[in-house]
Amino acid sequence: MTNEALIPKVGVITDIRKDTPDVKTFRVVGLDGKKMFEHKPGQCAMLSMPGVGEALFSITSSPTNEKFMEFSIKKCGCVTDWLHSVEPGQKITVRGPYGNGFPVDTEFKGKNMLFIGGGIGLAPLRSVINYIRDHRADYGTVDVIYGSRSKDDLVDFKEIEEEWKNEPNFNVYLTIDRPQDGWDGHVGFVPAYVKECNIPTDRTAVLCGPPIMIKFTLQALLELGFDKKQVYTTLEFRMKCGIGKCGRCNVGNKYICKDGPVFRMDELQELPSEY
Repeated sequence: MTNEALIPKVGVITDIRKDTPDVKTFRVVGLDGKKMFEHKPGQCAMLSMPGVGEALFSITSSPTNEKFMEFSIKKCGCVTDWLHSVEPGQKITVRGPYGNGFPVDTEFKGKNMLFIGGGIGLAPLRSVINYIRDHRADYGTVDVIYGSRSKDDLVDFKEIEEEWKNEPNFNVYLTIDRPQDGWDGHVGFVPAYVKECNIPTDRTAVLCGPPIMIKFTLQALLELGFDKKQVYTTLEFRMKCGIGKCGRCNVGNKYICKDGPVFRMDELQELPSEY
């Protein structure tokens, strides 16, 4: 992290896309109309508005996007409520990037990949998946298992259907929690669906979603024969100040802001039982 990451920069929201009833994706550029800073897949940024507050969000767009950054944000608090009320043209401040990001150029390179997401947990995964799409020759087969409460709650559904499903050597498996009119796909929870899909264990797995989903999906992967060192997850929802100074993100002797938010499963096993 550089000193520049500590200084808020003024940006402009140029586009707002409504993905689900409570998730919007915000496109942000600097005052000069350019991308505000470079980042790695899985890193985060702090969005703030004086008089409203600030909050940390995953950068949803891939680093290969050189024109802007995107943030897919679920409406769930005072800052997100305010963001969901604004229109394109609104100025905000942005600082970052924060966190270690996913090891796309080291541990992931040359590997077959398995991505497992639940709900808004697709946001940080989208950055990695689209990075791999833009460096396709560097990676093997990609499997994506993604679920939500309903079809309406599937984030970036149009991109998944029109782009990811048409990508060579990409396999996409979608599921929703309960039956719904107009949905002829799989119905069931993500951890159980992971077992049903029976993905080969020669993949490096990356998962993100609600804590309860992560817990049972990790168990499912172990039962399928995955090794703990093959499985990565992100705990960005535990991040607070982004720089490891407030002490609110610590789990045991680890600071999620500085040591994470990306961890391997074997590293998680060393943390206290709360994770």
